Amino acid sequence: MDLSFFTMPIHPLDKPISQSIAEDREAFLLADKLGYAEAYCGEHSTDQAEIVTSTVAFLASLAYETKSIRLGTGTVNLPNSHPARVAAEVAMLDHMLEGRLIFGISPGGLMSDAEVFGNLDRDRNAMFLECINMVLDIWAGEAPYNLKGEFYSVSTEKTMNADIGQGTIPKPLQAPHPPIVGTAVAPFSKGVTAMAARGWDPISANFLLPKWAASHWPNYVEGCEQGGRPADPKNWRVAKNICVAKDIETARAYACDPGSPYVYYYSQLLTKLLAGGRANLFKEDQNMPDSEVTLEYVLDKLVIYGDPSSVADQVLEFREEVGDFGQLVYAGHDWTDLELGRQSMILMAEEVMPRVNSAIS
Repeated sequence: MDLSFFTMPIHPLDKPISQSIAEDREAFLLADKLGYAEAYCGEHSTDQAEIVTSTVAFLASLAYETKSIRLGTGTVNLPNSHPARVAAEVAMLDHMLEGRLIFGISPGGLMSDAEVFGNLDRDRNAMFLECINMVLDIWAGEAPYNLKGEFYSVSTEKTMNADIGQGTIPKPLQAPHPPIVGTAVAPFSKGVTAMAARGWDPISANFLLPKWAASHWPNYVEGCEQGGRPADPKNWRVAKNICVAKDIETARAYACDPGSPYVYYYSQLLTKLLAGGRANLFKEDQNMPDSEVTLEYVLDKLVIYGDPSSVADQVLEFREEVGDFGQLVYAGHDWTDLELGRQSMILMAEEVMPRVNSAIS
């Protein structure tokens, strides 16, 4: 099992944006040094806690400082942009990373983003599909473009000048395009089936209960069968909230006490998802009333913490419940305590994963 990294990220509202972004960058650089296989960063435009407004811009800042880690947009929220801009910026980033880019995409889940871009009452799933199809058509085609859809149009027919290169959007370094992944956030997600049928792969979100993450594998198998390719567990990424410290009590306090970045993360996320009618993500029994989906309940169900030995045991138990998967995606949180935040990532790579992989083999 490989170890990867994914951060939304969510930071305290009173923390300087420059400090938060600098610490996020340090987490990615640390992941690269520790041998994490992949690292993803999300984006939102209208959230004071989630201060990375462009995943492409953030990853570009890391392109020439990372050495081997594959970096992923996690995710580009396609309805909030234009396919020509997405195609051009992602292609540029792939060249900057010399082919180490993974293209993560989604319809976007933050309602204030949807509102600010005028999409709150539009069919964002339809916009998402039209946008990604146009991006792929741009990369597969040649200028001048003449793409027309319900939501977008792409053309350079009137201004094309091939002699000087005007009117052509660059193609990515990876042919025909970077690997495409999508974050799966719903139990029994049909999006997983659709992604797999097109040759794309899922990341099961860190805020899903294990039983709902497990529901993604059968849908992935179904989609791979539709697409005529084998369903390989190595291509399934599953995210998890994990806090590792040198002793169990330190880990418990950093994961669960007031002021914990894990507590802050879920207080933010729970508020947003409950307001959006998504309490079902946290319910083992769908008849459970929303009032019982408390912060304490969610932390107990979704955060693994402890010393390296106990965390390794919990990861193996999680794998038993979810099923075999190829990448454990460590969810990044605010470095409320700089040393403990770094230490958790280090212990995860150097002590937890060797124990996990030894047990698996």
